[in-house]
Amino acid sequence: MSTEAIQVSPEVVQKAVADYFAATRAMDAAAWVATFAEDAVSYDPANSPPHQGRAALREFFEGIAAAFEQVGLTEDHVFVVGHQAAVKWTGRGVGKNGRAVTFEGIDIIEVNAEGKIQAVRAYWNPAALVAELQG
Repeated sequence: MSTEAIQVSPEVVQKAVADYFAATRAMDAAAWVATFAEDAVSYDPANSPPHQGRAALREFFEGIAAAFEQVGLTEDHVFVVGHQAAVKWTGRGVGKNGRAVTFEGIDIIEVNAEGKIQAVRAYWNPAALVAELQG
């Protein structure tokens, strides 16, 4: 990444965030992946190895979606500063076993000059979600 400041309007950042979360609710892998830059990186959860590039991101999304009949994330609060957003979200879904789940987290999303997501760091506990799905 260059040392120059990225110039992106708050509206562009908000649109990238809105499209990202809308695609999760639609369970639309193609639309979700399209919100990312070609070389984007996602740490989901934040302490895990990165998913880098659109192919890896699609594989990640499809892996999550495969555990659910329906799942999606809704933005509760979006805070935009410069080319980044911190998003407090709530996830709701129904597992393949019919069990309804609710889970929460925070994503830090960086948007590039083209309005695509360049990086995501997701802060949440997938182990708690897995336990709830299996419970």
